[in-house]
Amino acid sequence: MAQALQHARDYTLSLFDCFAAAGMDVAARVPPLQTINPPLWQLGRIAWFAEWFILREAVSSHPADADGNCLLTKGDDWFDAERVPHRGRWALDLPTPGGVKTYCHEVLDRVLDKLTREPNTDEALYPYRLALAYEDMQGEAMLQALQALGLPAPVHAAGEVLQVPAPSEIRFPGGTFQLGRKSGDGFSFDNERQAHSFHVASFSMDSAPVNNGQYADFVIDGGYDNRQFWSDAGAAWLMRQERSAPRYWQRDGSQWRAMRFGKLSTLPAAEPVRHVNLYEAQAYCAWAGRRLPTEAEWEYAALSGHPALRWGQLWEWTASPFEPYPDFAADRWLEYSTPWFHTHQVLRGASFATPARLGSAKFRRFALPERDDLFAGFRTCAWPG
Repeated sequence: MAQALQHARDYTLSLFDCFAAAGMDVAARVPPLQTINPPLWQLGRIAWFAEWFILREAVSSHPADADGNCLLTKGDDWFDAERVPHRGRWALDLPTPGGVKTYCHEVLDRVLDKLTREPNTDEALYPYRLALAYEDMQGEAMLQALQALGLPAPVHAAGEVLQVPAPSEIRFPGGTFQLGRKSGDGFSFDNERQAHSFHVASFSMDSAPVNNGQYADFVIDGGYDNRQFWSDAGAAWLMRQERSAPRYWQRDGSQWRAMRFGKLSTLPAAEPVRHVNLYEAQAYCAWAGRRLPTEAEWEYAALSGHPALRWGQLWEWTASPFEPYPDFAADRWLEYSTPWFHTHQVLRGASFATPARLGSAKFRRFALPERDDLFAGFRTCAWPG
């Protein structure tokens, strides 16, 4: 745990330094986009989150449920996300980058010292695992922000070209399995509990996500111009965007190129398509006579042990809205799941930017359907019959 916490912090700081290295004021000059946070605020928030749940032993994220005061006099006013609306984070009178880094080092030193005195039990280690998972997720969010802003990323973080064999179709017999995580089965978020029996009918699913070559066929065939492939919500989104290809794609003669962390490069046909949103995934499926898998089908397939099934390079959109499992109960981080039920969509798997310690076939990521900044793609299923 100590090594993982240190590793996560070193990685976070390496990403944070990319903004400054690009000549960007990490507190003010980052554009106030809905999908990113000011990096300086984000870095301070990561440390504050660990201080809140570990050092101040908060029993929940409610403002009254933590002991003592923040190490920074105005820390709660700055970094409690429930007190500071998203757009207001650009106007905060935050400490200097050096001051925030000092705060980060102080919190981590105290966390690691406290960890040495903890019993090796799930209850005692839960706050540490929660803080680690939060920092891992924020690290991926920082990398997404670098991509969205066209800034270079550390070589070790940018990800290699994800070439995979062409997808083949796998037939799954279906059956009843345990959807979600069991109590006591290591760390889990509240929306992954409780494990419950769930029946999946037989289905056929691609062995790998849709690749750039396949998606380019959809684009070339006028997929973005043909209303019949788009849901009402998707068509409304498309009209606002005036888009004719995925985000970051550019046509170069007979080839497609894509902008990756500020560099334009040829788009490999065998690489899974990324930076597509739910609407684009649904439209492709309609064009191809296919459908997205439900999250239950996705989890069943991922746990099947089928050697040909590949996942973990990109998050994958599913057909399932983000809804609570039976007997859902919010955990200590009260706002993690509850505010987003019924408005967000489930993604499954992991991406190249997701630390292996966070990846799981049972992890439920969720996002608004229009999000195309995520390192996300999709795979398809056959309709029954």
